[in-house]
Amino acid sequence: MPMRFDCKFFESRSYPNGETVHKCDIDLAPEAPWRCPEGCKGFQRRTDVAWSYGSLVTPQPPPEPKGIGDDPSIAALLDEAEDILNQAGPGIVEELEYERNNKGFIKKLKRKANKANRNKKKRK
Repeated sequence: MPMRFDCKFFESRSYPNGETVHKCDIDLAPEAPWRCPEGCKGFQRRTDVAWSYGSLVTPQPPPEPKGIGDDPSIAALLDEAEDILNQAGPGIVEELEYERNNKGFIKKLKRKANKANRNKKKRK
C-alpha cells in the first residue's frame, strides 16, 4: 500500500535544496517513503479540525525501486541504515556541544598565544 497521506503520523518535509522527506513519525513504515504496511496498526485518520488547506501539495516520493513490497531485504537495508544513523547521532551531538562549550576557552588560549608571540617579537 502506498504511503497514506491521510494518516495522522505521516510527515513530509521539503528542504531548500529541493529534497523532500516522507516518513512515518511512529516508525511503522519500514519501506518509507514508498509504502505503508497493509493494515497498519498505527494508522489514524488525520482529523485536522478547523484547518483550511491552501494550494500547497505534498510532493510525490521518488519512484519506487524494483522489488519493493516483494523483497524483505529492502526493509532490512533501510532499518540497518537507520540504526547506523541513530548510533552516530549522539556522538555527533556530543562533539558539537563540546566545541560550543569550549569555544570561548579555545579563543582565550589563542589570544594568550598571540600575545606571547607579539611580546617575543618585541624583545628581539
